[in-house]
Amino acid sequence: MRPLKHLFGIADLDREQIEYLVNLGDSFIEINRRPLKKAPTLRGKTIINLFFENSTRTRTSFELAGKRLSADVINISASTSATKKGETLLDTGQTLAAMQPHVLVIRHSLAGTCEFLADYLPDTSLVNAGDGAHEHPTQVLTDLLTLKQHWGTPEGKVITIVGDIAHSRVARSHLLAAKILGYKMRVVAPKTLLPAQIERYGCEVYHNFDEALPGSDAVYMLRVQTERLTDNCAFPSIREYHETYGLNGKRLNAAGPDCIVMHPGPMNRGVEISTDVADSVKSHVLQQVEHGVAVRMAVLAALCGGQTEEKKKAGSRKQLSDEAMQAQRTLL
Repeated sequence: MRPLKHLFGIADLDREQIEYLVNLGDSFIEINRRPLKKAPTLRGKTIINLFFENSTRTRTSFELAGKRLSADVINISASTSATKKGETLLDTGQTLAAMQPHVLVIRHSLAGTCEFLADYLPDTSLVNAGDGAHEHPTQVLTDLLTLKQHWGTPEGKVITIVGDIAHSRVARSHLLAAKILGYKMRVVAPKTLLPAQIERYGCEVYHNFDEALPGSDAVYMLRVQTERLTDNCAFPSIREYHETYGLNGKRLNAAGPDCIVMHPGPMNRGVEISTDVADSVKSHVLQQVEHGVAVRMAVLAALCGGQTEEKKKAGSRKQLSDEAMQAQRTLL
């Protein structure tokens, strides 16, 4: 498998790398369920979480992931960073890199932030925790672990993703992953919430939610990202949006008895999803949250190499020690 230096997006991964990260995440679930949730894998490593956008799940799961693997974790938000004083993103990145962290996890509103910084921070691994409407790779790896736990493999399955596709980095990462792993994507949204030329991803496009439901193995709901909308004309009203694109019990039943429900969070109950569906046995939303910690543990471990470097050093020290003892015996 090609080694990982950075995690910019699903687009940069091949099937072997995706499956490796998902399987490694699967192995970390057990650690998170122990009474003592700790492993020495990243002892001596330093992780900095640099978030320029608000986040609960992603930021907390990265923090827990690092700490449960025994890394030193520092959290920095935009409100407390020097960018509030006029410092550029590049200067912030170079300043933090000068402190010699092993991994810098970044969430930013601009697409390509990690790729930009990577050219200037050669000794630091970078993780994209969401960049604008571009990609959110660790969320999709999290979803793939959830699907692995439920199905074994997503290959051949149909995932219907509904909502604000135009502004969803999760949707884009799923569309890329579907091509690599062989599952099918249906996208459902009003025309005002669809990106141009969405068909180029090889997905089926629907404007009628009810027509997309039959044959769906999973329904993946997205919130409307009002903070990214440039106007208020994407849909007439919240009530009408819920009536047309909200997932309720009736629609879920129409999808079939084995269809599961997913959501990257945060959920807006009464908008894209009803409370009875969000809290139903078919909802895998909380499993996604749990698996998010495990997958981010896998990403950090893969980028840091775990204890591989220390083991190599220990092996080298033992070899030198053995050679020294042998030389001493020869002299005697």
